[in-house]
Amino acid sequence: MSDTADHDDPFAAEPIERDLDTDDMFGASLPAAKPIEKSEAYTVLARKYRPRTFEDLIGQEAMVRTLTNAFSAGRIAHAFMLTGVRGVGKTTTARLLARALNYESDTVQSSGGRGGPSVDLTTMGIHCQAIIDGRHIDVLELDAASRTGVDAMRDLLESVRYAPVEARYKVYVIDEVHMLSTGAFNALLKTLEEPPPHAKFIFATTEIRKVPVTILSRCQRFDLRRVEPETLTPHLEKICGLEGVRIDADAVALIARAAEGSVRDSLSLLDQALVQGEAGEIVGAEVVRDMLGLADRSATLALFENIISGQMSEALLGFRTLYGYGADPTQIMGDLLEYCHGTSVAKILGADATRMPKAQAMRVTALGAQLSAGTLSRLWTLMLKAFEELRRAPDAPAAFEMALVRLCYAADLPGPEVLMKRLQNGEPLVPGPGGGGPGGGQSVSGGAAQAVRPQVQQVAPKPQTFDQVLTLIAERRDIGLRTDVEQYVRLISFKPGAITFELAPRAPADLVRRLSMRLREWTGERWLIATEGGGGAESVYERDKRENDAARARLKADPFVAKLLETFPGAEITAVRARPQPAVTDITPAVPEDERIDKDED
Repeated sequence: MSDTADHDDPFAAEPIERDLDTDDMFGASLPAAKPIEKSEAYTVLARKYRPRTFEDLIGQEAMVRTLTNAFSAGRIAHAFMLTGVRGVGKTTTARLLARALNYESDTVQSSGGRGGPSVDLTTMGIHCQAIIDGRHIDVLELDAASRTGVDAMRDLLESVRYAPVEARYKVYVIDEVHMLSTGAFNALLKTLEEPPPHAKFIFATTEIRKVPVTILSRCQRFDLRRVEPETLTPHLEKICGLEGVRIDADAVALIARAAEGSVRDSLSLLDQALVQGEAGEIVGAEVVRDMLGLADRSATLALFENIISGQMSEALLGFRTLYGYGADPTQIMGDLLEYCHGTSVAKILGADATRMPKAQAMRVTALGAQLSAGTLSRLWTLMLKAFEELRRAPDAPAAFEMALVRLCYAADLPGPEVLMKRLQNGEPLVPGPGGGGPGGGQSVSGGAAQAVRPQVQQVAPKPQTFDQVLTLIAERRDIGLRTDVEQYVRLISFKPGAITFELAPRAPADLVRRLSMRLREWTGERWLIATEGGGGAESVYERDKRENDAARARLKADPFVAKLLETFPGAEITAVRARPQPAVTDITPAVPEDERIDKDED
């Protein structure tokens, strides 16, 4: 096998000596890895755990299913096109295909033959080891980046007409096929159109758009998908178990996310992470986060909430804290873009569609419930513009802070559609004292609106109930505070100016301080906030969850719903919503005019 082919594959070509008692690389029966002696050459994880069967490929179930059915039915294409981003397994799949096409087993010789092509590679065939080692005479693997010309392609095609020496097929594996010249593609075209029965072609590319459509139309195409973090994480955890190393689950999740769908990249990062800690110690999430240069996710999400709430000073201080810990401004802005996208997805499809950890998904879902799609769209546009500015700015931290000022200011402004409606109705563009309207003066705009806003926020009446406290927090658009209060505050007693509650587990350490500070800021009066160790009622989140679970149970008990779930296996009740009540209207029928006349005459 050529060394250059390994750059597009999650696992390398070198054969690894393994216990021959099992062919399952990741099965429970596989013994733990032996300690590496200092004299031995270390084999990186990306090469050590290269898939040996189609079952070992992760995240490519659709392709494996299609190939299995095709081989079983004897409908095997003469050319395959494998495409996808780096490290998803294109070259690995090509080598597995070469083995499958030429698979012959010693176990069936006694029955008069050696079997046909098969995707079941659990038992090593006659040609398998030679193909794995890259020394089989009938399997040629080429790198198109080093042989792009038409002459090289003609020499290659000249050998196609000759029959294989040992195996069933001559298999040509061409990596990065998009690098071929136009002349080389033209030379290849005729052979692909009418190939000899003993020849098979397997192409791999990361740039499918650069491959001529005339070539694509003559190949069976497979798009290898990025491997999602929820699939990649257990794969990495299994490898850690086989290696006998200890690493925190959150650290593995960070690596899976940072790999961006590439199996090879994830294993390279895992290799790097495992040498960060001392021998015998658990590699923690903080260590991996520092290694990757990632900002703390919860702190970045809090920064996003500050932007949404228009809290400029808190946003600037939050960014400076993150930057002080070594977070890259461009990376932070990328995380903010991710949260903006996640909030939009949660608003439309729900928390489960965000592909975020549960705690983060809950917070962005709460944000999505409070923001309009237009606001989220404008924030995305502003953040994307700021992301590009950071790449060109001579001082990235300063550019980030100026972007924060712009984002915080814009997040609290009405959208163009709202302003247009107010103009059409003759209303002030920015409501407030002296803001126009009936009996008012001129509308407030620009810097005057910014000056009026703090004055308006200080005249809020003191809440008389705890529900009014939640309403006030929502009106002030402090989404992070509202989410924490609803989730972690178990109310014990309330009276205007004083709140006593029990904190639910995992509550933020600064919740009491934030709630007290905000209530004093909004009402202009000091509030006494106290906590006790027990005796609190359900939090709003716990109450809503209990009521939702009860409603779900009642719904499942309904005979019609139970029959529906039985009829459609796998169907689930994802949400329970109350049926909208009809509006109460005056249903007194109008008296016909002729009847009113008759009644008056009587």
